[in-house]
Amino acid sequence: MKKIIYVILLSIGIGACSSTAAKTVDNSKISLDWKGNYAGLIPAADGSGINVQITLRADESFTIVYNYVDRQNIATESGTFSWDKAGNIITLKNTAFPPYYRVGENHLLQLDMKGKKITGNFADQYVLKKMN
Repeated sequence: MKKIIYVILLSIGIGACSSTAAKTVDNSKISLDWKGNYAGLIPAADGSGINVQITLRADESFTIVYNYVDRQNIATESGTFSWDKAGNIITLKNTAFPPYYRVGENHLLQLDMKGKKITGNFADQYVLKKMN
């Protein structure tokens, strides 16, 4: 009888541990060191490209700088950003620049104006790499 009770209690204990492990969340916000400076050259519709620099801070504020390569046109904005429910995509609030970025290991992937992955011939050029 004692063995049966022991087996039942052991089974309940193992089940409780596995259900807790299943609830552990793994996302960019929690798992990655996302704070810092990111930079890259993205395509421009009417020029040689745009140098983009984004700084993300722990208080969920940002600064973004757009510097057009072939003109003397530099634009800067600062503000706050928010995370999506999954904790993988940030949205820069109240900005004229593309607001959606997927946060990855040492990079930001700029998304389109609807928050979807950019596709096409230049899709791989919308990556901002984290700077040391």
